[in-house]
Amino acid sequence: QVQLVNSGGGLVQPGGSLRLSCAASGFSIEYYAIAWFRQAPGKEREGVACIGGIDGSTHVEHFVKGRFTIARDKAQNAVYLQMNSLKSEDTAVYYCATGLGQYCSGSTLDYWGQGTQVTVSS
Repeated sequence: QVQLVNSGGGLVQPGGSLRLSCAASGFSIEYYAIAWFRQAPGKEREGVACIGGIDGSTHVEHFVKGRFTIARDKAQNAVYLQMNSLKSEDTAVYYCATGLGQYCSGSTLDYWGQGTQVTVSS
């Protein structure tokens, strides 16, 4: 069965770093795009980054560009979100998702991880 498991969240001070994990099962991340989303309290869910299938092309939203990096580990069948220079406004629950499509756009995201809490506070 297709499953995504999120981990790696926690409490960090502003300027700190976290590495979030999205472990996939039931499919290979080598062939399908996986995206990261986040939802802050009282706000709508927003896309953060995405990595495509096969060639693994990456896309990072402008509001985190230069601080966040998305990457994959084929051996672990996992996708990671490296978050550096964290700000208080990065506080949110972070989710990974896939629609089992080749590209980062054009498919419905039917499969979601359970989410992991990231709290940035002094």
